[in-house]
Amino acid sequence: MKHWKRTGAIFLGVLFLIGIYYYVSLPAINVHAKGFWTFILSLLAVLLVIVAVRAMSGRNPRGNIAEDLRHVKEITGKKSVKCMLILFCAVFLFYIGGSILSSPIVNAKRYQKLLQPETGDFTEDVEQVNYNQIPLLDKDSAELLGNRKMGSMVDMVSQFEVSSIYSQINVKGRPVRVTPLVYASPIKWLTNQKQGIPAYITIDMATQNTELTKLSPGIRYSESEYFNRNIYRHLRFRYPTYIFDQLSFEIDDEGTPYWICPVKKFTIGLFGGQTIGKVVLCNAVTGECKSMPVEECPTWVDRVYPADLLIELYDYHGTLVHGFLNSVLGQKGCLKTTEGYNYLALDDDVWVYTGVTSVSGDRSNVGFVLINQRTRETRYYEVAGAEEYSAMESAEGQVQNLGYKATFPLLLNIADEPTYFIALKDNAGLVKKYAMVNIQKYQNVAIGDTVAACEQTYIKLLKAGGNAATDEQGAQKIEGAIQRIAQGVIEGNTHFYLVLEDSDLIFDVPLTDYMEVLRCDVGDKVSISYSPGEPVSTVLSLDVTGK
Repeated sequence: MKHWKRTGAIFLGVLFLIGIYYYVSLPAINVHAKGFWTFILSLLAVLLVIVAVRAMSGRNPRGNIAEDLRHVKEITGKKSVKCMLILFCAVFLFYIGGSILSSPIVNAKRYQKLLQPETGDFTEDVEQVNYNQIPLLDKDSAELLGNRKMGSMVDMVSQFEVSSIYSQINVKGRPVRVTPLVYASPIKWLTNQKQGIPAYITIDMATQNTELTKLSPGIRYSESEYFNRNIYRHLRFRYPTYIFDQLSFEIDDEGTPYWICPVKKFTIGLFGGQTIGKVVLCNAVTGECKSMPVEECPTWVDRVYPADLLIELYDYHGTLVHGFLNSVLGQKGCLKTTEGYNYLALDDDVWVYTGVTSVSGDRSNVGFVLINQRTRETRYYEVAGAEEYSAMESAEGQVQNLGYKATFPLLLNIADEPTYFIALKDNAGLVKKYAMVNIQKYQNVAIGDTVAACEQTYIKLLKAGGNAATDEQGAQKIEGAIQRIAQGVIEGNTHFYLVLEDSDLIFDVPLTDYMEVLRCDVGDKVSISYSPGEPVSTVLSLDVTGK
């Protein structure tokens, strides 16, 4: 009877430890999850120790090495210990073998085909710049604005902080970063968790407008919860077999907060060929979850495939083109993405942008790639030019006396030219100036206090270099009588601004380039070739045709 009581107590103790381990680490019950195998191996190791200890009961070390080794041999030779040891080794070897057989070492061709880029036409796929859709801020700048906004909310700042998530999404065609609040401390969680988190923050990346949206009821499922309402634990108990990738926080078109939870899919062996097979949408307020295939994901969702995963898949495509050994030794024809990436808003989706360079580590790009974070659609553009960090250094060199630092570039289409758009920040992290750098001719650097002023300078540089796209493809023409004329000074240079009859456009005419504007007056008829822009259009040629 004592033997069975002792065995039952040990069994219950093991079950208790298993429950605690599962509740804390939340492994997916799925053979494709490495955490599941770690869980199984840990359990087998505990059971092996228990069986071995029971087999050693009543045996004390005698201080004689030979005698003690004989006892160890006797113990390991016992059927129960031997079976547990064999089982542990078998599971461990199966795990190691599965890892090797799932790796690119033996599956290079399959890894290389996980992503299939299409060659695109940049001027057709990426529309010319719209200043209302340019994300002028990076994540660091968004965090400054978010913290500043939170600091002004006297009723919340003592209880809550701003999460560091800051997901970049599109909301009704505008680039926005959104992030929830979090409990400031465990004590603040204890006193506020009944009502939940009362708000989230949105930052318009084009206008820098920061809003705190209050919720009633509040967000009850988040990363800052501690027990069953913790979003990871909530998902695990709902979907015990799902292997989740990075979660993102988004809002739908009505402003309802959701957790977007991509589910990993492994297509090569046990652990290889990771993509995303499903996505779970979890209402952050109610906890209601909907699981669906990636293909059925609603269009308001912007981030299904994490950016890091997409970059990894493209690197497989570029480096394994001639097999695994070539990717390590000869590296013939191998390409990889450059360090760092940014986001581009196209067709109300968020696309990951990064340059493509050779594995030799030179400082030039052979092209760049855009990858849709919702559909995994991939477009490659063969445009040789400077890699991003060279362009950043070139922009910093123009303002080296001010000590501004460049952010990672954003890819824009300006006058049908692929162009790096760079924000320049001071030591406090505030954006002070903007730069535009031509990808193919990165010595062409334009600096401006505003985006419009920067573009005007940039187009002049392109025009001075005889850029055909600027002179012909990007230009539009208009004729009419001058309805209004005004004068201003920008960076010490005089500019005239013209408004024509029957037109809402404002035309910027730099005096240094078009001295004939001094002879113009209200009522004069002019013919203008210009590059469209907001709020003003840049004049490329000006002819006075009559009175």
